[in-house]
Amino acid sequence: MIKEFQKFITDNNLFSDDDTILLAVSGGIDSMVMCHLFKESGYKFAIAHCNFHLREEESNRDAEFVTKYAKENKIKLHKIDFDTYGYMHKNNKSLEMAARELRYNWFYSLLDEFNYAFVATGHHADDSIETFFINLIRGTGIAGLHGILEKVNRVIHPLLFTNRDEIKEYREQNNISFVEDSTNNENKYTRNRIRNQLIPLLKDISPSINRTILKEIERFKETEKIFRSIIDREKSNLIEREEGYIKISIEKLKKLEPINIYLYEILSEFDFNESSISSIKEAFDETSGKQFFSETHRLIKDRHYLLIAPIKKEGLVEEYSIQEEQTKLINPINIQIETLKDLSFIKIPKEKNIAMFDLDKLSFPLTLRKWRNGDAFFPYGMKTEKKISDFYRDLKYSLIDKETQWLLCSEGNIIWVVGQRIDERYKITNKTKNIYKLELDE
Repeated sequence: MIKEFQKFITDNNLFSDDDTILLAVSGGIDSMVMCHLFKESGYKFAIAHCNFHLREEESNRDAEFVTKYAKENKIKLHKIDFDTYGYMHKNNKSLEMAARELRYNWFYSLLDEFNYAFVATGHHADDSIETFFINLIRGTGIAGLHGILEKVNRVIHPLLFTNRDEIKEYREQNNISFVEDSTNNENKYTRNRIRNQLIPLLKDISPSINRTILKEIERFKETEKIFRSIIDREKSNLIEREEGYIKISIEKLKKLEPINIYLYEILSEFDFNESSISSIKEAFDETSGKQFFSETHRLIKDRHYLLIAPIKKEGLVEEYSIQEEQTKLINPINIQIETLKDLSFIKIPKEKNIAMFDLDKLSFPLTLRKWRNGDAFFPYGMKTEKKISDFYRDLKYSLIDKETQWLLCSEGNIIWVVGQRIDERYKITNKTKNIYKLELDE
C-alpha cells in the first residue's frame, strides 16, 4: 500500500517533498493508517486533534490516545477542545455543520501560523461514495456528484486511492493501534445510515456497486469540467463587479437556456437555495426593490439588474472621524488630505474624486457616515437645498449604491457626497485664505 500511496500523491500533485503537512487525526483507523503511511514514507508532518466533547469519556479517551501516540513517535501535536453544542446553538447550525466549521477554521489557522502546506484528512474511496449519496439526497447540482476530490484548496485527501477493507487489512498487517468511535454503528446520522443500511442493500442488488459508483464519479468529474467551462464563460459575461457588490443583467439572464441551471450555478455561490432561486426568477418582471436573503448574502431585484451584496455583520462601525491634523484616511475608504496655503496656483478641480473646501468654514472633527432619512445639502452650483434621496435618484442609484455611498459632514452638515458633489456653502472663493483638499484614491 505504501507504493500506491506515494504514487497517488505524485500523480495528483498533492504536495512536494519539502512541504510539511498537517494531518487531521481523530485516533480512528483511517487517520491512524494515514499517520503510519506518512511516517513510513518519510514525509514531513504534524498532527492536529479536535476534542468535540460529543461522546463524553470516549472523546477524552481519543484525545489521550492521540497525545500518547504523538509523544511516543516524537510528532508535533496540536490539540483543541470545542464547545460544539454551544457553537451549534449560538450559530443556529446542525451538529455536523458546527463541528465541520469549528475544525476547519482551526485547521486553517494552524496552516497560517505554522506554515503547513496543507491539511490532510483520512477520507478514502468508500467515504467518497457515501458523500456522493449524501449530495444526491441533498440536491447539490452536478458539483456534488464528483464525490470527494483529491485536493480542494488547502485540503488534501491522500487515501482516496484505497477503500475501507484495504485499510483494515493494512492495519492488521502492520499492527497499527487505533480507537473505535462507538457512534459509527449508530444510524442517527445520514452518513452512517448510508454506510450501514443503503450501501449493503445496494450490494445485495449488485455486488460490484462500489466499483460501478466510483467509475460514475470519475465520469461526473470529467463531465463537470466541460459543464464548468461553459458556466464560467457565461458568468464572466453576466456578472459586473462594483465596489461592495455585484450586479447581474436580468435581460441577459432571460436569454440563457436552460435558465434554471444558470441561475442555480450563479446564485448557489452566494448560498441561495433552490427554493429562493425559484422565487427570485418569479420576481424578474415585478417592480424593483424586492429583496431575498441567504445566510451570507442579500439579493435585491433592481430595475434591470439583480444586485448581490454580503450581509453586514452586526456591530460594524458606520461612522468615522477625521481630525484637523490628519493627512490621510485608510478605513473605510482611502482619502489623501492636505492643507494648502499658497493659493496662487490653485484651480477648482473638475475631477469628482477631488474636493476642495474653505478650511475656515469647517468645524473639526469631520464625520464620515452613510445616508440618513431627511439628509439634505446644497449641491455645488445650486442656491437651493436638495434632499440626498432626490440627489441619489438623479444619479439613478440602486438601493445598494445608496447604502454604500459615504457622506462627509461638518457639524452635522453634509459638505461632500464623496466622489460626487461638494456643498455650495463650503466651496472656495476669492476670499478663501486656506484650502482643505481631499483626494479619494479609488
